[in-house]
Amino acid sequence: MRRWLALLVAATTSVVLIALLVPMALLIRAVAENGAMSRATAAAESVALAPNLSVDQAPLPVTVFLPDGRTTGVPARRSDAVRLAATGRSVTAAVDGGREVLVSAQSPGGTAVVRVFVADAELMRGVPQAWLGLLGLGLALVVLGILLADRLALAVTRPVDGLARVSHRLAGGDLTARAEPGGPPEVRSVALALNRLADRIDDLLAAERESVADLSHRLRTPLTGLRLDAESLRDPEEAARLQARADDLERAVSAVIAEARRRSAGRGSCDATAVVGERVRFWSVLAEDQGREVSVSLPAAPLEVAVGAEDLAACVDALLGNVFAHTPEGTAMAVRLTRRDGGALLAVEDAGPGFGPSMLERGTSGGGSTGLGLDIARRTAESCGGRLAVSSPVGGGARVEVFLTVA
Repeated sequence: MRRWLALLVAATTSVVLIALLVPMALLIRAVAENGAMSRATAAAESVALAPNLSVDQAPLPVTVFLPDGRTTGVPARRSDAVRLAATGRSVTAAVDGGREVLVSAQSPGGTAVVRVFVADAELMRGVPQAWLGLLGLGLALVVLGILLADRLALAVTRPVDGLARVSHRLAGGDLTARAEPGGPPEVRSVALALNRLADRIDDLLAAERESVADLSHRLRTPLTGLRLDAESLRDPEEAARLQARADDLERAVSAVIAEARRRSAGRGSCDATAVVGERVRFWSVLAEDQGREVSVSLPAAPLEVAVGAEDLAACVDALLGNVFAHTPEGTAMAVRLTRRDGGALLAVEDAGPGFGPSMLERGTSGGGSTGLGLDIARRTAESCGGRLAVSSPVGGGARVEVFLTVA
């Protein structure tokens, strides 16, 4: 916007200045020519009125054509204009290199003609300097207009850039981000609306957390009744079996509630180097049993990412689990974690048969599984503002890249 506004102001200012300065430049030239011609006419008349037609004090080149055919002063050709002026007229004519002013004068011997030559340089005296001054003034005004336009554009784009940054932070899960109202009234209105939206999201998440807490109490009541019913059974084995089922159900419900609470409370952060290294060591035992060669590359220093440790561990497990589920035993695999573009890039590669983009669809699998592995990785990446990319290298195999933003 700043660039386009500067170009618009430069174009508009240029058009206005051209419309103003071109007539002014022509006027300056006309004034200079009129001044030179006025000086030449005055010089010719002063010579014509001077005794003995003296030309010694004339400020411009003067030639006097006497009635007897002789000339005094600067040598010049007797042109048609001179013969016309000899009839008693005042004549101005254009000649090579300038103009000549011809004035008739009466002398004892007849009519003499006084010729004053005005060179082109005299006609344009001071004009180039004035034009340069106008050009400098025009350029200065254009630059000043661009600077003012840039300041004005900055006053508009700076709040808009701030709104964009806040929007990206909210999209990445940072619900504490708020916009600072500023700039034109319209931009301030957008900032206030964005802040109200963020507040509304916070309110909805708080209500969700309360609903989750409510849900835990509501579910534990029927579970307690189920446990009491199991204890009242006469058959001890049947009672124990139902009691175990009730315990399993309670643990599952508790896990679901804990996960919902954790997700509604906002995103966390973890050391990706430690989490990825720990999960690779876990899967390396199975890889050794299947004869798989595992190549691991991790940063030497901790790498904090804006994803919780449990979410990142689930993501790594999903990606490595896909390799074991969809490639034959003995297939080599590689896990690499690097810093990339201000974030972290987790890449999992294998030398298996590869897969197409359809594998990204939730519930789609080429090996009879649920097909949720890549979807888990995708949701983990997007929860922190990252992304997931899947490719099949030319040489074969598959490569999954998960880009995570830093905490």
